[in-house]
Amino acid sequence: MRISHTLLNASSKFRTVFDFGERQVAHWFPGHMAKGLKQMRASLRKVDCIIEIHDARIPFSGRNPLFQENLDVRPHLLILNKMDLADTSDKMSILKQLERDGVKNVLLTDCLKQRDTSVKKIIPLVIDLIENAPRFHREENRSYCLMVIGVPNVGKSSLINAIRRTNLKKGKASRVGGEPGITKAVLTKIQVCERPVIHLLDTPGVLPPKIENVETGMKLALCGTILDHLVGEDIIADYLLFSLNRLQRFGYVERYDLETPSDDIQHVLKCIAVKLGKTQRVKAITGVDMMENS
Repeated sequence: MRISHTLLNASSKFRTVFDFGERQVAHWFPGHMAKGLKQMRASLRKVDCIIEIHDARIPFSGRNPLFQENLDVRPHLLILNKMDLADTSDKMSILKQLERDGVKNVLLTDCLKQRDTSVKKIIPLVIDLIENAPRFHREENRSYCLMVIGVPNVGKSSLINAIRRTNLKKGKASRVGGEPGITKAVLTKIQVCERPVIHLLDTPGVLPPKIENVETGMKLALCGTILDHLVGEDIIADYLLFSLNRLQRFGYVERYDLETPSDDIQHVLKCIAVKLGKTQRVKAITGVDMMENS
């Protein structure tokens, strides 16, 4: 929405720094993650290329450094998925920063879109990467095997299904969910292409055992990579409001019928509850009816 002087004036006294207090992002590195990383290492000898999926909304935050340390011996393609949810107006500067960080092969995709042209580019790019890299471990094998990796809930299974849909005209082969932790183990090979024969290995989302700082943890939580209750739904909502105000993204004002931007998460949540009809009547101790957010 257009930023008016009224909106800017209303937000001029808002917080400029988010107070995390003594809060720490809860440690979440369950057994299936540790097991998954171990299986990935063991499967490397069968793999020709690594495809890393990450959320396009946080291109520089939360990527697992263990992937580079343990799996970087193979050609590597980074796919920033969920681009439909991200602000890609600054796409070129993002790609340049990633290149400065040593990441040269990058695609932006929306794997849930039925005809995403970027998905069509994946297989040709991967074949080019493989054919221009040493392949002594599999030089007699005419088929290719790719491993799909990433932190939880960034769309790895959706990518596999999208590549199958694009190249084989077949439906889902990997379960998709809206919360982290759907894929629990390295799966058997899933064929995604016939000419040449290409298989993908789906893997569980793996976070680093220790997240670098609280703000990175918050960004991961906002993108659904960490389970909400491990951080706290209330602080995630408050951090989202703080981030929207800091970026001067005031679309929530019109969407949820607020009079002006607000820095009070309780007020905003009440307006959202009223707008969505998520309220209920409760009786106070005095016997007077009161409205409560549900």
